[in-house]
Parts: sequence; structure tokens; C-alpha cells
Amino acid sequence: MRIVLVGPPGAGKGTQAAFLAKNLSIPHISTGDLFRANISQGTELGIKAKSYMDAGQLVPDEVTIGMAKDRMEQPDAVNGFLLDGFPRNVSQAEALDEALKADDAKLDAVLDLEVPEDEVVKRIAGRRICRKDSSHVFHVTYSKPKVEGVCDVCGGELYQRDDDSEDTVRKRLEVYHAQTEPIIDYYRSQGLVVTISALGKVDEVTKRAMDALKGDK
Repeated sequence: MRIVLVGPPGAGKGTQAAFLAKNLSIPHISTGDLFRANISQGTELGIKAKSYMDAGQLVPDEVTIGMAKDRMEQPDAVNGFLLDGFPRNVSQAEALDEALKADDAKLDAVLDLEVPEDEVVKRIAGRRICRKDSSHVFHVTYSKPKVEGVCDVCGGELYQRDDDSEDTVRKRLEVYHAQTEPIIDYYRSQGLVVTISALGKVDEVTKRAMDALKGDK
């Protein structure tokens, strides 16, 4: 299957993408991984992307699209893939359609993870990260530390990242609504969108997604 995963920040896309890709035996292709791989390998596209990033500028669509096309052409993606973080806007969605069409392929589904905005804010703004080890993550509501402000694992101080503040989260949501959400209507016109609730336990959401995708085949 060839799937695009969409949803607002805090919807759990990364977590669900990993589980779904494993269950479907297809590679999980995330924009973040694409950028890191191309930059670390010093590819032509990676060098271009880094030059924009170092200048504090947005990486142009054509560079992102080029990275995605290269990755989708790898042998492990011949039977499908799950795209996470791409496309981010309608122009990228159109470019993806053209790239697939050139290979006589097409998307099978666009999985839309739906989460109320207040829940998104609660999820992200409630995160607390350990200063000693950023892989230790807690939540003021869903995963409280035994001692407030102290990491259960190593005793480090827990803090809220600047980009996890409520104001920043709401600004990120505004960007999502303005730039990325329109691709849902774009794909809905093609009959590809499958919308599920991303509320509940991780395994519950995964099952919901798998059931929806099976029904979409």
C-alpha cells in the first residue's frame, strides 16, 4: 500500500506511522529522516537543504520533493510506503501525484488522524523533558513523574521545551490549518481520505487505523 499520513501536531503521527509500517510491511518515510539522511550523507539535495536551513530559511518544495522521490524509488519501497510529514501542502501533493503517475503508480489511501485542538494543546504543552537525557519524556497528565519536576530514570530536572509552550503550539496549529490541512480536501476529492479518531490508547488507535485501511483497499 502507498499511504500518506496526515494530522495536526500532537496527533501521534510518528508513533502510529511506526506501528502501521511494521504491520503493513512497508517502509516509514518521514520528512525528518529524509533531511537527516541526505544531510549526513552529503547528497546534492542534502547540501542544498542545509544551506537553506543554516540561513534560517525554509527548504524549497522542490528540494523536499526531490528527497521524497529518491526515497520512494529505493528497493524496499517497491511494494509501498507510508509517508509521514510529506506532502505538507497542496503543491507538494500535486508533485507527489505526478511522480507516482510517472511510475504508473498511485496512492491507496490518505489516513487523517483527527484530534480536537484542545487535546493537541494538552498533549504537547503538558510534555516535560529531562535535561540530562532528552529521551526521558514525561507528561503532567498522562505520564506523571513520581516527584514533580524530577526524572524518574536519572534524577535530572524536567523542563518544558520552548516549542512546547501553549502559545507556540497554537501557532503551529495555525500553520497546520493554513498550509497542510488543505491537502485533506485535495485528496478527499480523489476519494482517498480515511479519517479516524486519534484519541485513546496507542494500540486502540493503531487497530482503528488498520481496520480503516483494510476497508479502504
